[in-house]
Formats: sequence, C-alpha cells, structure tokens
Amino acid sequence: MTRRETVTWGLLRGTTLTLVCVFLLAPVAVVAVMSLNSGDSVLRWEGLSLQWYAAALSSQPLMSSLFMSLAVAATATAIAGVLGTMLAIGVHRVARGPLLRALALLPAFVPDIVLGIGTLSLFALFAWKIGFTSVVVAHAAFEIAIVAAFVLARLGGLDPALEEASANLGATRLRTFRRIVLPQLMPSILAGCALGFSLSLDEFIIAFFTTAAGSQTLPIQVYSMVRFGVSPEINALATMLLVVTIVIILAVQRALLPLILRRKP
Repeated sequence: MTRRETVTWGLLRGTTLTLVCVFLLAPVAVVAVMSLNSGDSVLRWEGLSLQWYAAALSSQPLMSSLFMSLAVAATATAIAGVLGTMLAIGVHRVARGPLLRALALLPAFVPDIVLGIGTLSLFALFAWKIGFTSVVVAHAAFEIAIVAAFVLARLGGLDPALEEASANLGATRLRTFRRIVLPQLMPSILAGCALGFSLSLDEFIIAFFTTAAGSQTLPIQVYSMVRFGVSPEINALATMLLVVTIVIILAVQRALLPLILRRKP
C-alpha cells in the first residue's frame, strides 16, 4: 500500500468514526444542552439556567419513581449476580451440547414484550399480586441470563488444572471455589452485573406489564409525562442519570482493571 493510499484510508476511517460518534452522541448532547435552557421550551434556546435541575430534584413523582427504579435494579442485580454465576457454572459443567446453553441464555435474547407478557401470565396463574416484588423478579429473569453469559465466556478460558491441584492439596470443593474459581470469575461477574443494572434501570416494556400504581419505575413515570409533551425537567433528570452512568462505568473499569492485571501471566 502506497503512502497516498495509507493517508486516504486513514482519513476515511477517521471520518467514518467521527460520523458514527456524532450519530450516536448527538441526541444525548441535545438533551444535556437543553436541560440548561432557562425557558420551558425543549426546542428553543432562551438562556442558561439550572432551574430545571432544581425542579427535577424537587418533583415528588420523579424522585419516587427514581428511587423505585434504583431499588428494583439493585435488588434484581444482587439476585442475578448470585443465581447467574451458579447457572453458568452448572451449565458449564453439565451441558454437553449447545442446546442447554442456548436455553440458559434465552431470557437475555427474547423480545421484551414476550418476556413481559409471559411473566405477567405466570403471576396471574399463581395469583401473585403485581408490585415491587413482581418487577424485581421480572428484571432478575433477564439479568440472570446476562450474568450467566459473561461468566460462561470466562469459564471457557479457565485452566482446570488449578482446581485439580487445589483438590490434590486437600482443599474442599467450597474452598476451591472460594479461593481459586471465584477470584478468576469476579471480573466477569462485575461486568455482567453492571450491564444488568444499567438495562434494568431503563427497562420499560417488562416493567409496564409487571408494575402497579404504587410501584412505578422511572421509565413508566417518564412515559406518563411525555405523552403530553417533553418537559425540561425530564431533560435535567436524564442528564443527571447520564452522569451517574458514566461514573458507574468508570468505577467498574477501575475495579476490574486491577483484577485483570493481577491475573495476567
């Protein structure tokens, strides 16, 4: 490849990357900028102000739904972290073909509307009153599959000789899992939990089918508000959630990097 072709190819890649980034980040940038608008219009800039952040923080419906979403996401993620890891280990050691693995990961790929209707039908079958618990169970269903997918990918790269050596030295299975297997799986578990928490926080369709009037999550509350027009309060709240999401991503990366580097040969 000549120098001219190299330069041309580099410019083409750079331009493509820039256009993709603009396409992905432009809506987010518009929301963040318009959250600082002093006027009540989300389409016309009228000046710089933080009043909508104060309005969002003082809005009782928004704050209640936000705390509900955080509680649901945190509880479902804790459940998924434990059960997803157990599911992955069981599938890894028992499954001899791709069918069982596919079934274990199916909830992560099933359309949300199918999972929402199926979960609601299951609750109706057992006369389970929908509310906070039903939303947590429904969210945990797909989060378990997400965590299991991450852990299964990591299990495929573990050296079984380490477990054999631990058993030969007299360690029990529980001690081997706690001291040998779990530390190696922890980066994958944390990554799966972080992704599951993020997806649970903004999940709308499943929550729509499984929530009740007193347990509305933030996406449900925002939907009920935007039916009559987008309020600048929603832009402010979305911007704050964006900042929180970035902080969580950076924190997870900071937590995972030492674990990964510590286990490099």
